[in-house]
Amino acid sequence: MPWILNASGPIFVQLIEHLQNNIVSGKYDPGQKLPSVRDLAFDAGVNPNTMQRALSELESTGLVHSETTSGRFITEDKKMIDELRASLADSLKQEFFINMGKLGFSEKEILQFVNQNSTAK
Repeated sequence: MPWILNASGPIFVQLIEHLQNNIVSGKYDPGQKLPSVRDLAFDAGVNPNTMQRALSELESTGLVHSETTSGRFITEDKKMIDELRASLADSLKQEFFINMGKLGFSEKEILQFVNQNSTAK
């Protein structure tokens, strides 16, 4: 997934969200070593200090951990990853319902819309 950063909020928060998405989507497997801070920063087009801040925040949540001289690794706790995935999906769902409501759709219409589009594939 390419790094798409914008001016909508703090860059380090967007980096955290991007890394979380990569973890829950399976781009990074549980226990997998992450690329170096410099490599991640280069790929994202950000300052290494900004990437370091994002990774430190992920460490504080337990999603990522450091091993001295070996680098950073994704947690092996699959339950934690699954819970994060469910939480992120719930946030997207809530945001979708709010935005559809702003367009004037009722909850019933939103559900019909979702069902209609999911069976069209």
